[in-house]
Amino acid sequence: MTQLTVVITTFNNADTLRSCLEAVRWADEILVLDSHSTDATREIAAEFTDRISQHHFLGYSQQKQMAIDLAAYDWVLLLDADEVVSSALQDEIRQLMQRGPTADGYTLPRSEQLFWRMNHPSCRMNHFLRLFDRRKGCMNDVPVHAAPVVEGLVEQLHNVFYHFGEKDIDTKVHKINWYSTGLVEDKLRRGKRANPWSCVFYPPLVFVKTFLLKKNYRSGWAGFIGSVCMAFYAFLKYAKLFEHEQQQQYGTSLLPAEAPNRSAALRKAA
Repeated sequence: MTQLTVVITTFNNADTLRSCLEAVRWADEILVLDSHSTDATREIAAEFTDRISQHHFLGYSQQKQMAIDLAAYDWVLLLDADEVVSSALQDEIRQLMQRGPTADGYTLPRSEQLFWRMNHPSCRMNHFLRLFDRRKGCMNDVPVHAAPVVEGLVEQLHNVFYHFGEKDIDTKVHKINWYSTGLVEDKLRRGKRANPWSCVFYPPLVFVKTFLLKKNYRSGWAGFIGSVCMAFYAFLKYAKLFEHEQQQQYGTSLLPAEAPNRSAALRKAA
């Protein structure tokens, strides 16, 4: 039998953490790495495990890698605190661990909360690599959508886990604004240049892909609004990259030279 550590990074996740932990309490180990939460996150975690560590937030990738490195066992199930493993997936993972994994990592389909409802079961779900042998894998260095990568065979499990991270439109818009800003740095680091025409053509394609090809239309108006948000996210990623290049050329302050506060504004922008 292969032993398993469930790895969870947290920060002020008291609203969802108990459900997350309840669904994996059967694991051989639960490890929580917290970023000095100010709510009841730590107290809730202590109800399920004594493997709780604290560390200031290093970034998504570095924080998750630190948590993985702290695990007692080589096979890890990496979760966010707003994710819950379904009963069917719990059984599938336990059976896999009992007979022994045949691959180096496994992707899991994720069912998403779309504001006031879950997405329709017939929608095409994204699959995420979350169950893997840490000796064969590590976190990538993408600053926002950090994910593990595995050198070796990756197979797919069939049952879902749930994501309850986007409970309303305000939360969704806040996230995509935050994420799109973080991705500018990544694109610059990889030498990506801005093309303003991407702001024109790419968002409609993302909407078509999300709403039609991934069948989000089956989730009703929540699916429509979510698809529009994803198109807006695509727009922001390219628009902010283009904006960065324009600011490098023209600066961030357009105050005239005779404006009394122009020097202070320029110092603040620098």
